[in-house]
Amino acid sequence: MSREESSKIINGYKHSLHETESLSGNKMIESSRDYFEWLDKRRSVRDFSEKEVPKEVIENIIKTASTAPSGAHKQPWTFCAISNSGLKTKIREAAEIEEKENYSGRMSESWIKDLAPLGTTVEKPFLEEAPWLIVVFKRVYEIEEDRKKHNNYYVNESVGIACGMLISAIHNAGLVTLTHTPSPMNFLTKALERPENERAFLLLPVGYAQDPVYVPNIKRKPLEDVAVFYE
Repeated sequence: MSREESSKIINGYKHSLHETESLSGNKMIESSRDYFEWLDKRRSVRDFSEKEVPKEVIENIIKTASTAPSGAHKQPWTFCAISNSGLKTKIREAAEIEEKENYSGRMSESWIKDLAPLGTTVEKPFLEEAPWLIVVFKRVYEIEEDRKKHNNYYVNESVGIACGMLISAIHNAGLVTLTHTPSPMNFLTKALERPENERAFLLLPVGYAQDPVYVPNIKRKPLEDVAVFYE
């Protein structure tokens, strides 16, 4: 293929030829079903083994999440990966302070009742037990060299998509995680010394599940309850 055929100028910007892999009808159905059945095995886990996870695995997981689409391709996210035990302890202590406030007044009685089947409490030992914590920050704006601010676009949507891909990548690596959102999350910005343009979005402990491990006996909604088809 010539250089001219492999790229094209659109609106004054260079676009590269993108080759996609297409599947036949039956293969497409089989592949989509296999992927669903594999991902349907994913569960949120709160009990972690202390078995080490190589840093390279975490790097690959983060790189996978960072392939997510984003508004104007600004990639408005920062993934902070923490294995330092002292820092994990500091994060746990701060998170439990916020959780005590939540359970003692911030959350409604109905909210606490809805959480009961999941077995959540003020205590968050997984923040120390998991070999890695990944804290996802959203970058509300960028700070240029002259300190001028430049806004990012669709930040929550973009970072939310990246987090979904992050969770899938964790599952693909044979690891488990839990989406933890202690509110407010300002203590994470302070603990990790993040710049003023970043806001904590999600905290995920990452590692191997304890053996054995138990999860709540809950079910996902069936297709008819989550989808509407217009044919």
